[in-house]
Amino acid sequence: MKILSAVRLSKTVNELRSKMNLTQAELGERTGLHRIMIGRIEREDFTPSIVQLQALADVLGFEITDMFMEKEHSGSFVALRSESMNEIEKEGVDTLLGMMFALRQQILLRRKFEHESENQA
Repeated sequence: MKILSAVRLSKTVNELRSKMNLTQAELGERTGLHRIMIGRIEREDFTPSIVQLQALADVLGFEITDMFMEKEHSGSFVALRSESMNEIEKEGVDTLLGMMFALRQQILLRRKFEHESENQA
């Protein structure tokens, strides 16, 4: 399976934009993307749609297919999705998983306590 490489796209957009002496705002005007989105792409913090990717490729002169890389299918939604998450989202997922594990531990301890209480009665 092929996936869009945020690293490859970021590097390509930044290098080609610099070579063309374009600011993020100027590239945004030429592509129809907001300059903030250009910045987020360059920081690997935004995955553009196919239409947006094509607009970037047309203006900067790169092949869209060069931005994709082969990825093994892991069958795990979290593992695949984590590549497109920013740091704040990753921290949120880590916090959520930690809370879920803590809750599971509390449930197991409560059951054990209730079971011991029943046996003593």
